[in-house]
Amino acid sequence: MLVLTLVGAGCHKKTEIEVREGPRVVLIEDGGVADAPRIDADLTPLPVRDATPVRPLWSSNLVDKATFDAYSKEVNGERFAKFVVDLKSDRVYYFDVNLFPLHKDFVFAEIYGKPQTPAAVAAFERNYNPSKPEFLLCYLVHHLAQDMWTFAFWAGDRATAADVRRAYKRMASSFYLADQVKFRPDSNAQEVVAKATGDVPFVLNDQLYRQAEYQLFNAGRAVGPLRLVPPDADPAKLDLGANEIVVLSTQLADLTPVAGIIAESFSSPLAHTSLRAKGWGIPNIGLVGASTKLAALAGKQVVFEATPAAYTVRLATSAEVEAAMSSRTRRPAVVMPTSDLASAELEPLAHMDADDVHRFGSKAANLGVIAHAGLPGFTVPPGFGVPFHYYDVHVRAAGADKLIAALTAGAAGAQARKRELAAIREAITGTAIAPETCAAIGASLATLGADTAVFVRSSHNAEDLPAFSGAGLQDTVANVRGARAVCDAVKSVWSSAWNPSAYDARALAGIPQTSVQGAILVQVGVPATAAGVMVTQHPGDPTDTHSVTINAKAGLGMAVVDGRKTPESLLVDWDNHGVRILSRSSEPTVLVFDPSGGTREVPNPNVGQAVLTASMAIGLADAAKQLVKLLGVPRLDIEWAAVGDKLYIVQARPLVTF
Repeated sequence: MLVLTLVGAGCHKKTEIEVREGPRVVLIEDGGVADAPRIDADLTPLPVRDATPVRPLWSSNLVDKATFDAYSKEVNGERFAKFVVDLKSDRVYYFDVNLFPLHKDFVFAEIYGKPQTPAAVAAFERNYNPSKPEFLLCYLVHHLAQDMWTFAFWAGDRATAADVRRAYKRMASSFYLADQVKFRPDSNAQEVVAKATGDVPFVLNDQLYRQAEYQLFNAGRAVGPLRLVPPDADPAKLDLGANEIVVLSTQLADLTPVAGIIAESFSSPLAHTSLRAKGWGIPNIGLVGASTKLAALAGKQVVFEATPAAYTVRLATSAEVEAAMSSRTRRPAVVMPTSDLASAELEPLAHMDADDVHRFGSKAANLGVIAHAGLPGFTVPPGFGVPFHYYDVHVRAAGADKLIAALTAGAAGAQARKRELAAIREAITGTAIAPETCAAIGASLATLGADTAVFVRSSHNAEDLPAFSGAGLQDTVANVRGARAVCDAVKSVWSSAWNPSAYDARALAGIPQTSVQGAILVQVGVPATAAGVMVTQHPGDPTDTHSVTINAKAGLGMAVVDGRKTPESLLVDWDNHGVRILSRSSEPTVLVFDPSGGTREVPNPNVGQAVLTASMAIGLADAAKQLVKLLGVPRLDIEWAAVGDKLYIVQARPLVTF
């Protein structure tokens, strides 16, 4: 006699029975089918040890909210279930996503009843093709912020209009809120299909995004005084405290450290403000009508909590305020690479390696490593680095070193500090650059081609570091032509190390201000038809290590990172190349090079159209995957540009999050 513990195929309930060997029979229970040894008639049931009510692993109907909740899971403000439609039997299976993360896992365990061999998986994945041999594989989603319901296919699924109609029909006959559900296409191809179905209501991801009153950019909790920043506030005169929770009616391009951000105008999770919030480890949300909703709490000590599904702003207790004042967020120590101030040779990007971080800073050195590797699928625009040596010489010649020493030695208030920082910047930009320095820059510029338009960018020693990104803190001068203009731009970028936001961010991170050194990256300007930024992380799931979030706009990329407009946002799985549309950009203008220098806005000839094709998005994801491996950094913040379908990488740095 052998005593076995059996798990009912389709049930959580365990039963112990006595069995004898014999021919196999099929056990059929509500919720599943499985083979089992034949059980003789004289079996002896033993006491049931687990009296938990039985819930099948799947159901053919979701009859109420409790049933939907039981089979679904909440992630990043969406509660989702998954279902399978058997094309042969027309049966629908809503399965428990907490037990079976993937459609494949459920089908192999409960329908096939066989292991996931490579050959079997390859055969199963034909169900993502237009001609599906066995199944429709779908999602049912409750978008919590909008209180809307949708069903969808995986973004890489090439479902046809007939597939959409059949999935909708089976869902409509088995879900208790079917009349509220619309089809949600998740890719360019699926949008075309949605518009061709005719009789199935649909909603685009972009429409969902714009209907939301709340959007999470960075989760967290903060305690501090709530401050409403009016739309007409002068950023130059605005003093924001590092302990304040600020409500912004408009995006600030030069935001100093604060304790929390509530923005009334939605931007992007990859805008510089959002990346700074991640680096500071503070909650950051978008909230329509925040100034009105929170007006009664203005000036009061509040607790601000942000989660994927909701936010809370309430009065803080005296104990919570005291605890916040006495504690300080633990942050990784910022390790500053040593700066070589003696080396005076300008270096082409293609000749740089990782050790050049000591001469040219992380931004230039990282790009040099990428350019030298010659990876397929993208190009690094050529350029050269101006080493720390010339910044050190110029700052001393301008007397700015003494101004810096005086500033750091004192304890000036916010407005006095801004005046002293302005004096430092004026000293740097107002002093003529040494003739030999400009001659060296001109010689390197000539190697890039006569009258070539270049970007002059910072590559300071206090940016692009593993524990401190410095995103957007220093200036970039675009579309510069000629040695004299480039030399003037170099001084401007050097001086931007002393912008108030850069100074305050370094102070928050514990970086000694007197250690700052400025190198320069001069790089051929790409007349981009599309540009933007991508990070190797899912926007709502930091544990997802194979997703790339891409933000894109037509034209030059500065409009993406300044956060003032909503970009096209895509989520790409770099393993299976599924491309999901999160939002569309519908800006009427694009940023282009001005023939006289700098940039200008012109009408967008393709307003409302997709910025990136699926193949371009996949190409960017493939590039990101290669860069993660090359640089040995799992989470990267990457800036890119495209001319037509040709891709360029213009920056790659660690994505700093706390």
